[in-house]
Amino acid sequence: MSKAEKTKEFIIEKAAPVFNIKGYAGTSITDLMLATGLTKGSIYGNFENKDEVAIAVYNYHVNRLNNQINDFLLPKKSMIDKLIGITDYYRNNWKSICERGGCPILNTSVEADDNMPALKKLVQQSINNWALTIARVIEKGMERGEIKPTVVAIDYGYTIISMLEGGIMLTKIMNSHKHIHAALDRILAMINTELKK
Repeated sequence: MSKAEKTKEFIIEKAAPVFNIKGYAGTSITDLMLATGLTKGSIYGNFENKDEVAIAVYNYHVNRLNNQINDFLLPKKSMIDKLIGITDYYRNNWKSICERGGCPILNTSVEADDNMPALKKLVQQSINNWALTIARVIEKGMERGEIKPTVVAIDYGYTIISMLEGGIMLTKIMNSHKHIHAALDRILAMINTELKK
């Protein structure tokens, strides 16, 4: 990795928590300078503008989340265990997610919906990919005879995401972990009663 690539990576890593807590509109170049210890010229020598930093940060957040969940689910053998593993991941990590400002996908989706078309497109793509990943687990479970053959896998993918994101949002805004636990318990009930064969 070249020095320029290392600097770019450093800026993204340091800017990531700032953007997630303050939002893209609320994060100033001064905030980025304070987080990185770099000058405005150094930051903009690596990125064309703040929007370019925001897109790089969003991709960083999504890749980090995907890698963490994939690492957590890798040892699980059955597809039902992988679905349950998603709830286990959030049950084990909801606190650190909230302490870091909440889910970056949710935060970005709210902010980018009407104001940042480039970020909105990335969020849509992330959510679609996430739903498809869950759907593939369900479909593989159907092939293996673990999951009922009549379910519509993609619908469950989006439903699980909705419940996870809603649970995190309510937990963060209401300062109560009961909301994420209620969402996770509901997902588990859905896996055991609606999906599991």
